[in-house]
Amino acid sequence: MQMPRRDPLAHAEKLIPLVYAYAAYRLGDGPDADDATGDTIERAVRYRKKYDPSKGEPLAWLIGIARNCIADLVAAREDVVDEPLPEGATDDLEEGTTRRLTLRLAVARLDERERELIALRYGADLTARQIGVVLGMRKNAVEVALHRALARLRAELDGEPSIELRPSTSRAVSS
Repeated sequence: MQMPRRDPLAHAEKLIPLVYAYAAYRLGDGPDADDATGDTIERAVRYRKKYDPSKGEPLAWLIGIARNCIADLVAAREDVVDEPLPEGATDDLEEGTTRRLTLRLAVARLDERERELIALRYGADLTARQIGVVLGMRKNAVEVALHRALARLRAELDGEPSIELRPSTSRAVSS
């Protein structure tokens, strides 16, 4: 006897803002994030009968779809030139913009896996367990990888050389 399938979009009003937050974290707030979110929901509606609750929660399923939509948008996107600040921009706006751009550049210097982990954790606000479901990793492996990614991000923001957090292969010899 086959178990009845649960509708993954039954609580779409709670899931869509999280998908948008993830897309905005990866693409920037605005039309690209809107497009990625719309594409994600469109694909989810089209393939909702293929959703398998035994493989994860609806949010993890949607984030997986969003990852594909974002990859498609990035592949199709042409290089965009940043627009200059509008005339009369205040120092606060300039300072906030500088902070955001500094963070964006530091995140861009991380490798793809680290960027993805940070986007899933802070953009989509997923827990380590949920990230593990999306990426096919164990919870503690996600926590370690995220900790290392954040350490590298902090080093980038502090202007330090990139740090390597791998265990040392040399062992102390006791006499």
